Amino acid sequence: MSVTVNAAGKVNLRTPEVMKLVQAQVESHYRSPVVDYLRHTKSHLSANGLTVKLAKAFGFCYGVERAINMAYSAAKVFAGHNIYLLGEIIHNPEVNDQLRTMGIKQLKETRGVYDLGDLTREDVVIVPAFGAEVKVLNRLNEIGCYKVDTTCGDVMSVWKRVRQYRNQGTTSIIHGKAWHEETKATVSQAISESGGTHYLVVFTLDETDYVCDYIRRGGNKEEFLKKFEGAYSPGFDPDTHLTSVGIANQTTMMKNETEEVQHRFERAMADRYGRENLDRHFRKADTICGATQERQDALSEMLGVEKMNLLLVVGGYNSSNTSHLAEMGEAMLPTYFIKNSEKLISSKEISHYDQHRQQEVISHDWLPEGPVVLGITAGASCPNNLLEETIHRLYEFRGVEVEALLPPDYREIVGLVPANGNGHH
Repeated sequence: MSVTVNAAGKVNLRTPEVMKLVQAQVESHYRSPVVDYLRHTKSHLSANGLTVKLAKAFGFCYGVERAINMAYSAAKVFAGHNIYLLGEIIHNPEVNDQLRTMGIKQLKETRGVYDLGDLTREDVVIVPAFGAEVKVLNRLNEIGCYKVDTTCGDVMSVWKRVRQYRNQGTTSIIHGKAWHEETKATVSQAISESGGTHYLVVFTLDETDYVCDYIRRGGNKEEFLKKFEGAYSPGFDPDTHLTSVGIANQTTMMKNETEEVQHRFERAMADRYGRENLDRHFRKADTICGATQERQDALSEMLGVEKMNLLLVVGGYNSSNTSHLAEMGEAMLPTYFIKNSEKLISSKEISHYDQHRQQEVISHDWLPEGPVVLGITAGASCPNNLLEETIHRLYEFRGVEVEALLPPDYREIVGLVPANGNGHH
């Protein structure tokens, strides 16, 4: 099977021939007939007092699907080669476990540095959907190995923006998590090899206000640098490098919070330099991922319209976009952030992730007896099969088989029951 490899060793696996090979395999691992039915009919399930509703938008986005398809393609096209992945393809443990079973090995980081020392030209390295730091990409080019780059297009749009800031001599202010793979990749695009350009990462509105106050009035430089240690470029000086700033963000942050970060910096720069001079000191761009925004908007609508007793958010605990969905739910009603259906121990016990304590905790009497309306959503890195397994588990608690709640003709079409109507999968 032939593939196209460019001068930098980047492999094009998005060919019809290759995609046809992997489509059935990907669907067999992650597709859900039950979720497909609920999504396309915009309906819900209800039986024995339990009503389950899905948000209008949830689960895999285009960028995640593309990354997974390319990883599966690499496993087929490069069978017999060593295939490595920089960290995780996406932030979902089931998906990453599945890739390991296919022989794709994870390159681990040690104190922020990938061990690339044993790679050869014949090896294959998959760059994850979050992208990778410039120094890592450059090293892969030096080695000359095959490179399967699954970096999401929305992430690359942010990179383009911060490179513009860099070329204009503007300091990039990134709203994000300094420790997140995507943000680490983005800030590496914000600085030039020759130096002289800088970045600062702010995570919360409190951090934003601290920086904005410094812009307006100055402050204690040593205190500033200690507070943001690990979140700014080498040689960053708040007295020098906050005179001209451009705002960008980790694509999976809360849209309204990123917009507020932009507004607060804009006001601070206007206060410091005058609104008539703002164009010389402040730049901004809308770089929130469309899928992230769509899922946040769908959950916001669900929370505002549906009368629900509780919410389940399904996805990887280290997934930024999923964690923000859980935050939105927690502000409105009892919300449980679970990795998969195994966390639904019983109708009395649930193991879920507490973001404030950053650990799993057990809650009791989480699913009320009697009539219950339960909402479900999932982050952009969560496959539909995990949602179906969650729905199955919920109805097990009420003694109901989910397939029996779907129309007979649909069950027959998708193979949930044989044509004669006996049994189920």
